[in-house]
Amino acid sequence: MGKIRLRTWRRLVLVLFAAIFAAIVYRWISLERLQRFAPIEITETPTPAPAPTATRSPTITGKLDTAKLFNGITLHSAVETTPGADAATERIQPESYVLDIKLLARVPSPNKTIEELAKVSPQLPTLLPGLASMLSAESVSPLFAQLYDTKVRMLRENLGRLDLLLSRHNFFDCQTVLQLQHPQTHRKALLLQAEMDVDADGSDSDRLPAGTGAPANFKPATSYRWDKKTDAPNPYLSGTEQRLKSSEDEYVLASTAPARKRELRNAIAELRAEIGTLKKFSFLIGAIDPFIVVPGTFTRGPDPVKVGDYAVVVFGDAIYPVIVGDVGPNNKVGEASLRIAKELNTLATAYNRPVSDLKVSYIIFPGTAEKPFGPPDLDKIHARCETLVKEIGGASVPLHRWENIIPSPTPSPTPSPSPSPSSTPPGTPSPAPSPTFAFRVSTPAETASPGATVAPTRSPAASRSPHSKRKP
Repeated sequence: MGKIRLRTWRRLVLVLFAAIFAAIVYRWISLERLQRFAPIEITETPTPAPAPTATRSPTITGKLDTAKLFNGITLHSAVETTPGADAATERIQPESYVLDIKLLARVPSPNKTIEELAKVSPQLPTLLPGLASMLSAESVSPLFAQLYDTKVRMLRENLGRLDLLLSRHNFFDCQTVLQLQHPQTHRKALLLQAEMDVDADGSDSDRLPAGTGAPANFKPATSYRWDKKTDAPNPYLSGTEQRLKSSEDEYVLASTAPARKRELRNAIAELRAEIGTLKKFSFLIGAIDPFIVVPGTFTRGPDPVKVGDYAVVVFGDAIYPVIVGDVGPNNKVGEASLRIAKELNTLATAYNRPVSDLKVSYIIFPGTAEKPFGPPDLDKIHARCETLVKEIGGASVPLHRWENIIPSPTPSPTPSPSPSPSSTPPGTPSPAPSPTFAFRVSTPAETASPGATVAPTRSPAASRSPHSKRKP
């Protein structure tokens, strides 16, 4: 009995050890299989946070045309070196290779007296003898300071983008801005002395069905506008609709990047708004209508200049009646329609300003705009400006009289009846003849009135420069 019991215990111990061994082997095999097929787990080493540093300055990269970037800016340059660490260390340090840019700009002082005005426009005191009585120590308009404050602010904002800086020419584009009031008539006027850039914008299918050309950055609309009178489509409407369709087609493409889609959304919204405007309104035409452009800041504040106000342009020994027809950027002054530009200088084009020097005087009469707006009436502009000039002391020469150069539709001559039998059934009206248009821009010599003197032209070398301040 004892032997049986001992043998039984031995067997139980052996079975127990065998079970434990089998369990260990099975566990080992299972772990080997899991390690073979499971993805390798990579233990991440925490990266120390970089030490706080100052905001990194913009880096200049790519190929840049230095002559273009510093166009009109006097450049003083020097290279300074200091000992540093090894090249591998210095090449990753932002402050080891630095270009410090400091732009020094002298803000000009405005002309205040009639003698100072005559330095750049010698004929001005003679042409408008009443100006002298309107000038005082307080005549300088706050708009002059606002103009140059805007210029300086934009210089600071764009100093990291040298290609966007104002050129010397456009920084010093305004000689003075004076707010005047005649002592007897109390007629107010705003006098600017500046250069003249060219505005070739605008379109009006009611008066000119065909477009007059589309230079770079052309805009078919002007700030001065009125409801269309006919159903004739704007000559630039179809092109705008094609650009809209092209933008919409690109937007729906699956390959269009998200950033590009954002650009297209903005472009599509602008094009749809422009199409609606072109369908509803007519505008001034730069090549046809005599108008000037004022900065946006001039349309705000006390005694603001408004679109439609009457004005005169004085250059050489001539006075030109005009209206305020468009609003431009806040940081630039001195722009007129192509019609005026060609009258001052036959070499003027959409790309070639007529006067580069600060010899043009613009006298605007705030608060004289008449509504509702409509197609410009050249005779009315002449008469109103003549009255307004008399209210500031009068002029020593007759105002220039603009000739209407809008072509009139000329119907084709009606053919005489033919004795042969007509193939048209009796009582059926014949189709009306299509009108034909003959368009021709007259030269200054042809358009000048007998009492006006044509402004002298400048040489091609003196007048050839970028044309419009509104263009980047």
